[in-house]
Amino acid sequence: MILRVSLRARLTLIILLPLLVIAFGLSVWATNDAERRAADRFDRSLLVTALGISRDTAFSGGDALSEETRDLLRDTSGGQVFYHVYAPDGVFVTGYATPPVPPESVRDDAERFTFYDAIYQDVPVRTVQFSDQMSIDGLSGGFTFTVWQNLSLRDGFVRSLSQRTYVVMATLVLAVALIVWFGVRFGLRPLIDLEEAIGRRSPEELASIKRPIPIEVSGIVGKLNELLKELQATLRAKDDFISDAAHQLRNPIAGVLSLSEAVAAAKTLPDAQERSQDLVEATRRAAKLTEDLLAFERARSRQLVESSEPIDLARSLNYLANELEKKASEQGVALIASIPDRPVFALVDPVLFDQAIINLVTNALDHGGSGLSQISISMKRKGKLVELTIADDGVGLTPSEFDLALSRFGQVTPSDGSGLGLPIAKAVADGAGGRLELRSGEPGLMVSISFPETGPI
Repeated sequence: MILRVSLRARLTLIILLPLLVIAFGLSVWATNDAERRAADRFDRSLLVTALGISRDTAFSGGDALSEETRDLLRDTSGGQVFYHVYAPDGVFVTGYATPPVPPESVRDDAERFTFYDAIYQDVPVRTVQFSDQMSIDGLSGGFTFTVWQNLSLRDGFVRSLSQRTYVVMATLVLAVALIVWFGVRFGLRPLIDLEEAIGRRSPEELASIKRPIPIEVSGIVGKLNELLKELQATLRAKDDFISDAAHQLRNPIAGVLSLSEAVAAAKTLPDAQERSQDLVEATRRAAKLTEDLLAFERARSRQLVESSEPIDLARSLNYLANELEKKASEQGVALIASIPDRPVFALVDPVLFDQAIINLVTNALDHGGSGLSQISISMKRKGKLVELTIADDGVGLTPSEFDLALSRFGQVTPSDGSGLGLPIAKAVADGAGGRLELRSGEPGLMVSISFPETGPI
């Protein structure tokens, strides 16, 4: 089962997930910073108190502390402070009897003031220890002062600061989440309007979407408009094909129907046989016209070419030249082929390619006139294209007649043909990514049809 997530939810997650990571990082940094600042603040307070005790001890010989120092012991940040002083010979001077034991790592510390964490009466404490040179009761040397304070108060202060930071971060994230959730809803309004505009489209109404749209979806709408334009052109071409086919097939079908009635009404066998021959010829012309119409429509389908495999044009052209040479010789026309011996590949539908070449040669035979004596088929490489040229020495066409000859059902001179020979060949070339060109010969007509050359599969 595929989980479908709305665009609104996706955008919200895309925005909120990095924000949550940033908020988490800031919270960790804020907590560490609060711990560092609190430790510094408490250490400074502890040191001030320790220096006060050292001063009073020097003045009173350890017998009494000043009122200011007693206030520090009672009211310093973090709660009550404890102290211990002993003389250079290790004799207890004043304070609490047993100080916290420093860790092994700080016992040999050369610093004057040594801060460390320790355990005092099963309670974590922060301790500062230092020595001060003084003389008390005739004893001179370094007196050692140890001052400590319960850590739980400092940790509670850090937790209080951290909790406030967490509350602020959570409030900001929640506020951003609500803003994004409802903001995306309004931000996606143009897409909802676009959906409505697309929903109004139908096969009868395929106009491009022209309403204002966000720049982020302009590419999608542009592609959609191109698709609508192509679809509109395709439907128009289908309608034109149906209309043209109905128009072109109307007369042949009417002729077949009329001849069929004539055969049925014949009074003698010879008369029926004669009319049957006419009926067969009329049916053949109608069938040929139908085949040409279907071939023309197939040739315009680029999907047909894209689904094909490369074919060897040289091989196909050699085969067609041999077949068409027989037809040309029956009319007293020489067919000369100049085709490379090596394989030449192009991506084109093989059936349509054969029909295009046959149509071009047949056109030359049918419209070359009485002076037609030669038709040539040649192939050469022209850049990245393979160019096939079919030239004749007949009456040819003038440049002003090219457009008419290339149009559907266009005939420069009246004939029994369908008028689709050149249009089919052009559609085959266009569908394969090539082109078809007409050039007047001296005399005759030259038709060049080219295809992009590809390699074999």
